[in-house]
Amino acid sequence: MVESRVSGHIRDMTTPALRVADLRKEYPGRSGHGTVVAVDGIDVEIAAGEIVAFLGPNGAGKTTTLDIVLGLVPPTSGTVEVLGVTPRQAVTAGHVSAVLQTGGLLRDLRVDETVRAIAALHGARSRVDEVIRRAGLTELAGRKVGHCSGGEQQRLRFALALLPDPQILVLDEPTAGMDAAARRDFWETMRAETHEGRTVVFATHYLEEAQAFAPRTVLIDHGKVRADRPTDELRNLVGDRVATATVAPGTARAAAEALAAIPGVREVHAHGDRVSATGTGSDAAALALLTTLGGRDLEVSAPSLESAFFALTASGEDAGATADTTKETRR
Repeated sequence: MVESRVSGHIRDMTTPALRVADLRKEYPGRSGHGTVVAVDGIDVEIAAGEIVAFLGPNGAGKTTTLDIVLGLVPPTSGTVEVLGVTPRQAVTAGHVSAVLQTGGLLRDLRVDETVRAIAALHGARSRVDEVIRRAGLTELAGRKVGHCSGGEQQRLRFALALLPDPQILVLDEPTAGMDAAARRDFWETMRAETHEGRTVVFATHYLEEAQAFAPRTVLIDHGKVRADRPTDELRNLVGDRVATATVAPGTARAAAEALAAIPGVREVHAHGDRVSATGTGSDAAALALLTTLGGRDLEVSAPSLESAFFALTASGEDAGATADTTKETRR
């Protein structure tokens, strides 16, 4: 058995943290006519200790999937296992906690009173000071919840989620409504927590959050998994790298012609003394810029996760094929 320690407790790292197979969720349509498919055959397996982003636009099915994982909503069909048991069993045992977007806080209680009240329900009074510290709430402990900002309230929800010492943290759009500074502070806190070995699954429509925090991204659109890959690999799945450098005055046109002849270079642009080459041959172009073409100030930029996101969600048919291929490579 492979083991890990989280807050001093030994965890079994061999059982998948989450296994979802052919998951489907339908709701009745308006006025009882037909059905609305929120989740349409999702298959995902997440190993213990992974950090995974569910990325997709609003209405993609991310939240519904996580609600099923938390046992809040029953699936129409398919199976869900959380640490080898049903979602309800995992949650009842305190192995899974969630940080949701809104709700669940009493505005007239102080921050420390809120943590103590929930700790009593979990039989975790001894963890109150620890989770307040971990969530960065020490200086806010005496403040009323209603006087806390949105980001501070999310930190409080995070503290409450840590009380049962869970193996899995589920975050549903945890920074929705926060400004950039608050989002940065929240993720710094969360990043420190994941060093303890917990599994983290979070839903977001912020591309930069998935790119900065999640080694693996599951792209969901219209209730389907469009791609499931390491985030860096997903980013490189579509779009080409760009090599750009400054060449000697008056040589940009000749440099551009030389770059265009390199196999794999798809586009070449020259703006003043800056020349760029785009395509699968960007590495060879970068080498040529630095050597035979006498370039300087070389920059090689990778495609963004945003480009992959829009390319893979632009066509359901093409994206589905990508998801199928990805699934085969992960087996």
